[in-house]
Amino acid sequence: MTMDLFDQLGEFARGRMAHYHVPGVAVGLLQNGQARTAGFGVTNSEHPLPVDGRTLFQIGSITKTITGTALMRLVIGGQLDLDAPVRAYLPGLHLADEDVAARVTTRHLLTHTGGWLGDFFDDSGRGDDALERMLDRVARLPQIAPLGAVWSYNNAGFYVAGRLLEMLTGRAYERAARALVLDPLGMSHSFFFAEDAISHRVAAGHAAIYEPAESEAGAAPAVARPWGLARAANPVGGLASCAADMLRYAALQLGDEPALLPPAALAQMHAPRVPAANGERLGLTWFVRDAAGLRVLRHGGATHGQCASFWVAPGRRFALVVLTNSERGDELHQAVTRWVLERYLGVIEPEPPTLPVPAAQQVEYTGRYTAAAADRVLYREAGELWLQIEPKGGFPTPASPPGERPPAVRLALCGPDCLVMLDEPLQGARAEILRDAGGRIEWLRAGGRIHRRA
Repeated sequence: MTMDLFDQLGEFARGRMAHYHVPGVAVGLLQNGQARTAGFGVTNSEHPLPVDGRTLFQIGSITKTITGTALMRLVIGGQLDLDAPVRAYLPGLHLADEDVAARVTTRHLLTHTGGWLGDFFDDSGRGDDALERMLDRVARLPQIAPLGAVWSYNNAGFYVAGRLLEMLTGRAYERAARALVLDPLGMSHSFFFAEDAISHRVAAGHAAIYEPAESEAGAAPAVARPWGLARAANPVGGLASCAADMLRYAALQLGDEPALLPPAALAQMHAPRVPAANGERLGLTWFVRDAAGLRVLRHGGATHGQCASFWVAPGRRFALVVLTNSERGDELHQAVTRWVLERYLGVIEPEPPTLPVPAAQQVEYTGRYTAAAADRVLYREAGELWLQIEPKGGFPTPASPPGERPPAVRLALCGPDCLVMLDEPLQGARAEILRDAGGRIEWLRAGGRIHRRA
């Protein structure tokens, strides 16, 4: 019997799971209003249960789009002006740079252009004051780039966005997000707290295994602990959800819920306004790219041992969600996305042309580039330019030790001052050299973050 296309997608996903040592995957696909979900593998290598379309995974930073959607509903209601200073609503907002604190807007928060250190995670308690207390710590984060000047992914900006939602609604963040987004969409299988999730089938995160699959027969990835994030991280990336619920959320982003998000509000969220990394642009929380002529809105998420991917193509009434319980889930997402774009939508994205990095540029680029979560070291070896990531730790709390250092990868040029990575686990990922007005190298932007040249 010939498999239909969705079954073929499942077979492809299973093959990628084995290659990347991913224990469990859930896939959801929405096409012209028809939803399909499937699960593969197991929830936990130590206590395995089969994954299905209602298995809970941490969706990580995809939660930021839910925070943004909740705030947009307040914009619709006239309670929030995206371009007014945040201090108009949070008069007690303090930042390391007083001028930035006075001028930063909600639009800066939702487009990652605040400019202060973004990768900061800490536990400020379990009470309803967790975000209020976290903002005292955000006030001490250094300003690393001028407000609005350089795009760099900023988790810490969403502590402020979450607290803003609390102040405007008079509710704790989780209750506000549920009232404004989750409950109206019927997302009853989505939770912010472990005690709510624990009575359901829940995926545990797993550490990465980088050795080839054929050399690791029988080896199981280690379970990543702790499972949950601190409460203050909920507007940043704290939601656990399932493929079935995420397709309900996809329907909202495709315009099927105009009573919640009218077309004009949806267009404002999706409009690509801020240049981001690697040719993408930012709407309000959404990454926007054109894939061979097809507009795609996307967001990913990563927590401790879990990775998620979510994207919609409004022009084709299409959405895809992929949830995984492995630190290598992002590689699987990318492979599945390419497969789906080609077979479902007829979109083939050409690989960027690559050229060896000339020796003179290798010398110019070589050095250490530093950021809060990891340093990236560019070095020369055997006539090629290489990248080594050196994790620093700090997630989910400042005291958390660094994870395993991934293998070094070779680099090639794919454009002026643009680099592409040639080897797993970063194959196909890109990085950009950013220069100051005098032409001197100032930053390496990789993984969405700017790394200052040391």
